[in-house]
Amino acid sequence: MSQFIQHDDEPVSFVARLASSEAFKAMFREGMSLVEEAAAYLDGPGREQARELERNESLAYAAESMRLTTRLMQLASWLLLQRAVNEGELTFEQALSEKRKVKLSQQDMATAPDVFERLPHDLQALVGESLRLQARVIHLDQLLYLDPKVAISSPVGSPVEEQLARLRAAFS
Repeated sequence: MSQFIQHDDEPVSFVARLASSEAFKAMFREGMSLVEEAAAYLDGPGREQARELERNESLAYAAESMRLTTRLMQLASWLLLQRAVNEGELTFEQALSEKRKVKLSQQDMATAPDVFERLPHDLQALVGESLRLQARVIHLDQLLYLDPKVAISSPVGSPVEEQLARLRAAFS
């Protein structure tokens, strides 16, 4: 929790507070629950449903289930890493180093929409939930681990932000 200690000359990090808040804990529970739900589905009813599919849909099912599993493992790894930081088991710097091993990337469905619609509804729902969670985690990750020096040196086009960046550069 040392990264969240407020010093008089430092601004409050709302992102850091969000990452250790009840909202994060809820996201963590949601992510872990989704991992368990997907595993139970793919090992049980999903296998039965996959056997009933035609060749094209069967191949799409295999591809989407592999992508789902990979996506969920990446998300679970990131959530566990962030929880370790929140609980003081890892420093922010250690997490940053470990985070490089977790490949968070926006994945869209590889399956054509018309084929995806013919896949079992349970798989479609799990893929949709995992994509929504992935977008939220990637957004939080970018906010948490964005290099502030990069943000200062490349303003987003706002005249106010440009002036603030110049002031920061002048006084640092």
